[in-house]
Amino acid sequence: MFRSRSHVRWALPLALGLSALGLAVPAASAAPPPGTAPVRDDFDGDGYADLAVGAPHGTVGGQSRAGYVTVLYGGPHGVSTGRRTVVSRATAGIPGSPAKGERFGVQVSKGDLDGDGYADLVVGTGSARADAVVVWGGPRGLAGGRQIPATDTQTGDFDGDGRLDLALFRTGFAPGDDPVGTTATLWTGPVGRSGTPAARTPLDPDGLRSVDVHDGATGDLDGDGRAELALSVYCGDGSHCTRLYVNGPSGLTPTQSYPAGDGPVAFGDLNGDGYDDLVTTYIADERIWVAYGSATGLSPVGTWRAYWQNTPGVPGTAETGDRFGASVAVGDVTGDGFADVAVGVPGENGAAGAVDVLRGSRTGLTGTGAQAFTQNTRGVPGTAERSDAFGGAVRLLDLDGDGRAELTASAAGEDGGNGAVWVLRGRPSGLVTDGALVFGGKAVKAPYTKAAFGSELK
Repeated sequence: MFRSRSHVRWALPLALGLSALGLAVPAASAAPPPGTAPVRDDFDGDGYADLAVGAPHGTVGGQSRAGYVTVLYGGPHGVSTGRRTVVSRATAGIPGSPAKGERFGVQVSKGDLDGDGYADLVVGTGSARADAVVVWGGPRGLAGGRQIPATDTQTGDFDGDGRLDLALFRTGFAPGDDPVGTTATLWTGPVGRSGTPAARTPLDPDGLRSVDVHDGATGDLDGDGRAELALSVYCGDGSHCTRLYVNGPSGLTPTQSYPAGDGPVAFGDLNGDGYDDLVTTYIADERIWVAYGSATGLSPVGTWRAYWQNTPGVPGTAETGDRFGASVAVGDVTGDGFADVAVGVPGENGAAGAVDVLRGSRTGLTGTGAQAFTQNTRGVPGTAERSDAFGGAVRLLDLDGDGRAELTASAAGEDGGNGAVWVLRGRPSGLVTDGALVFGGKAVKAPYTKAAFGSELK
């Protein structure tokens, strides 16, 4: 996650002004001014971050587990189910056809790839035979797509030129102990709507051939304007691990000087020093780890810290099977300038699930003032039930533009596997439950039976 704002408020007025003159909105051709933040989360250019929700088990065109993604557009009152786009292989302008077991939407990334001021959505798949699709943003939201040779992707400004680049991974999905292996390529931005990047560079062919890449995150650990890349991978014998690539004169290179983990990863500035920090998860140990960024990259090992449900101030008690850290997200809930960390605990209380939110501070992440939410928390819609897996995915995004991130949390097991998503508002005091929103596939008029709606949040 980048420290800088993820949207620019001039994009919509400019687009509307050109449209009023009967002119097409041009794609950006020159490099952005120095210090300009690439658009990351705003698909329609209205200045508000938008939310993407994956439903990889949705039945589309009669094909089970074909999958789809729903995008809800942010606004001054946050997101609503009334302003949305549903994207699947059956959507007009999207390449391909619905395919059984493809799991379209099991992984997504986003950001302005073509440099036109609107974020684009990249939808990954759960099949090694299927390609990802870039869905293009614009003043009316997402429309039209281009197939690209990847199963999953990550966006980041890896070369520091102010444009987003795209890391593409063609990975296997190992049915047994041994990974199938991954090939990876960095596409230098801008990526044209023809699906052609400015340049292509192989990424770590020797290291990635022995793992299966399934997700990741990007952030700038040393403040040099070039993003680092952390990957969540299957490394064999039933175990998962994390690979970190740091940026330098020779580009992205792998390093082992960090706290590896077995679950998802996230970046954000937890102590307000201007450098992104790295959060990794150890689901098997019911812990998350924080490694702090600095002008020289990751800070000394002695500054890295572990957090779990037995950390003072963190609600709950650490128990085997809680799966603390099965999902993680970073964002500033209170607007105090320090990023906070949402941690999914989907195994809590017989897999009913929970989400813990830990606060950032000048001294880094702390358990002091931490909050916990379940479906039994007052004001949270629903009832906690076994196997709901509330907290299976989490995201922190400022969806209403007030400078404070909302918590989006999902329970893919809700309603027998149909799935649902909750949105709680950020306030100076922390997250609040008044005005909480809950919705599933049915509410967005998409296929919902056994869809695992909310398995992915971006």
